[in-house]
Amino acid sequence: MNENSTDYLLSDIGAPFVIGLAVGFFAKKALKVALFLGGMVIVALFVTEYYGIADVNDESLKQAANAATDAARQSGGFLSDRLGNITGKGVSATVGFLAGLKMG
Repeated sequence: MNENSTDYLLSDIGAPFVIGLAVGFFAKKALKVALFLGGMVIVALFVTEYYGIADVNDESLKQAANAATDAARQSGGFLSDRLGNITGKGVSATVGFLAGLKMG
């Protein structure tokens, strides 16, 4: 393998893969934190309902969950599309993103 092919592998395949890996890893960790905090809020709402402090409307709770799911889906699509623009074909960055999601 000559020096030019090594440079190509590192700059056009390796670096975008590492960028995608980092973004995917971060995205999964951020999703876990958001789910943890969301679950904590829902449990707190249920506790306040149990003690008669608040009244929780199940339909509003479902609508909020659907809105959060849609936001997460759009965010994931945006990240994947953006990573696809890093290299000509965007394959290594997207594969790195998927690997980061799996690792996270």
